[in-house]
Amino acid sequence: MNTTSRMDLKEVAFIGRTYSEYMDIFGLNEQALLNGPVLDCPAGASSFTAEAKKKGFDVTACDILYDLPAAKLEAMGRQALAIIEQKMEETAHLFNWGYYGDRKRHMGHRAGAFELFMADYPAGRTSGRYICAALPRLPFKDRSFELVLSSHFLFLYGDRFSPMFHAGSLKEMARVCRNEVRVYPLLGLNAKPYPHMQQVLDMARRDGMRAEIRATRFEFFKGADKLLILNPAKYNAGEKE
Repeated sequence: MNTTSRMDLKEVAFIGRTYSEYMDIFGLNEQALLNGPVLDCPAGASSFTAEAKKKGFDVTACDILYDLPAAKLEAMGRQALAIIEQKMEETAHLFNWGYYGDRKRHMGHRAGAFELFMADYPAGRTSGRYICAALPRLPFKDRSFELVLSSHFLFLYGDRFSPMFHAGSLKEMARVCRNEVRVYPLLGLNAKPYPHMQQVLDMARRDGMRAEIRATRFEFFKGADKLLILNPAKYNAGEKE
């Protein structure tokens, strides 16, 4: 498929979203964050953790790249921003521009998130706010977090990971969560819904999780107007159906 009909990124892009974008994407209010701790998994170059910390919330970010020094991540992030800017020009018709206004403002959000992340990363990595980890195995104890958020990874790259990987990743996020796991978006880079969603949901429900697909007020990628919410309470309590 050519670049005019999909965001054909060769690898998982090291970019991120801002605090305000997360709140809209996941339908959150700050009361939900007060109930923390919260895990952002995987977080990439998102500034959600950095901005939440300034507001006094307890948020941890994890990503497979957080074993890298800041200079390496900065180079990767700036390269990813350049690639994204080019791809946006080629595939502008795939997006609803009302949220951002235009491509320039959208890239301002991407660059702003990246700068805030980079400013926080060195100290945050030392203090344990940024943890090197990769799904489907996380280095956290059971029920460590009240809320787990997963943005622009799992189903977006559905052509690169098997249904078993997605199901295993959801199960692992549920393991470390006390209340809710929220995942967005539910479609791939080809702008089509993830084709194995029912299979993945069936596996989650067999593990005792309650799964719900809910509308979100955020829709940048056309059709990406829903998120997956898992309640792992039964799973963690061992009350599998």
